[in-house]
Amino acid sequence: MSNLLNEDLNVINLGVAAFGDAVIQAGGSAVTLDWRPPADGDAQCGQALAKLINHPKVEAANAEAFARYLSARPVLTGIGRAQDLIPAMADRLILHAGPPVEWLDMCGPMQGAIIGAIVFEGWADDLASAEKLAANGEITFAPCHHHGAVGPMCGVISPSMPVWIIENQEHGNKAFSNFNEGLGKVLRFGANSTDVLERLVWMRDILAPALAQALDIYGSLELKPLMAQALHMGDEVHNRNAAATSLFLKMLVPSLLKIDLPQDDIAAVIEFMAGNDHFFLNLSMAACKAMLDAAHNVEHSSMVTAMSRNGVTFGIRVSGLDDQWFTTPAPLVDGLYFSGYSMDDAAPDIGDSAITETAGIGGFAMAAAPAIVQFVGGGAADAIAKTREMGNITLGRNDALTLPALDFIGTPAGIDMRKVVDSGILPVINTGIAHKQAGIGQIGAGITNAPLACFTQAITALANKLDE
Repeated sequence: MSNLLNEDLNVINLGVAAFGDAVIQAGGSAVTLDWRPPADGDAQCGQALAKLINHPKVEAANAEAFARYLSARPVLTGIGRAQDLIPAMADRLILHAGPPVEWLDMCGPMQGAIIGAIVFEGWADDLASAEKLAANGEITFAPCHHHGAVGPMCGVISPSMPVWIIENQEHGNKAFSNFNEGLGKVLRFGANSTDVLERLVWMRDILAPALAQALDIYGSLELKPLMAQALHMGDEVHNRNAAATSLFLKMLVPSLLKIDLPQDDIAAVIEFMAGNDHFFLNLSMAACKAMLDAAHNVEHSSMVTAMSRNGVTFGIRVSGLDDQWFTTPAPLVDGLYFSGYSMDDAAPDIGDSAITETAGIGGFAMAAAPAIVQFVGGGAADAIAKTREMGNITLGRNDALTLPALDFIGTPAGIDMRKVVDSGILPVINTGIAHKQAGIGQIGAGITNAPLACFTQAITALANKLDE
């Protein structure tokens, strides 16, 4: 002790920075570590977490779930109408993004998108009549995730909408997603004007049949290699899909030129895809859904298999916890807003597109996409730092999806909710921002994080199930 008092003081300080500052002011040196107790100090959750750490059943289950995810082979096999592929859509069912939500609780953009879909389906002649149908309980609503599907932003899929068919050819499960409409005033941001609905009709009657014919000529298309190449070309395959869309277009154009449709229609199809850098997003989401659904329902696994939001709540699903949702209020996004808009105008975070981060791309792969940070805020070094940080909360890396900026290591993947709660590091998500009112559309983009409360709830539930 006497030697300690006579020597230079070098301190490692955990937690409160002021303690380290006091050492420095007294002439010593201090390194302050950004540490916090697990579960933000929630003792009950901490005890539940302790049961799960290094538990043989959980470790074995996670190894199985992660192996299923890694071995998945998502393949685009065709295009069909939702009502022909999702049995429940024989009735008046409309799918939406995020956890379950009732009509009266829905945010403005989601209500606007559903009203537009009702008119698109011909169930009502105008928007006012469509709103009455929705409010009177004559339409059924369900999360896309409950039916093997995903949709960006509002995520609305109605029966006659065309959907991509993605088959995991390693495990046999399928996933579906609607078609991307482009930017601006579109249904997925809650717009439902005449031009929005006319575009949806054109997509159903011209775009989808043309692409279906082209795919018949081209054959099935493996999506994981295409996504891997896009990562090497500057995409993170969530908010930036310029390379992936270009690669997809390059593959399909020769087949499109051979189909039996008027040349004007073929030209319009090619121009539409070429003018929409986000066109591949919905394919990326469905591919991620197919990979993660293969890892779902592994008993005792703490691997997260879905993160999603509906503009009201943010929810996660965990492999070892059946189909339960663990939810908390969806956050507002402190991002970059278009001129004339601010956070006061924004709806809370919304969309199924966080399935990309859940699968290890999007925000988890920002190191591959330095250009994305100009749109969502920060610099290239921040993008690399975010990707590195995500490696602390995942089960491993996906060596099929590699990152050139990090010497071609695989993307961090397989979110382990135990590590999230233990470390306090929250999954990062790249996201668009919708106006809180229907019909205005996208007003910005940014980076947000999954809320801790979802994970603490799930930790307790898994620990209780382990005791059964």
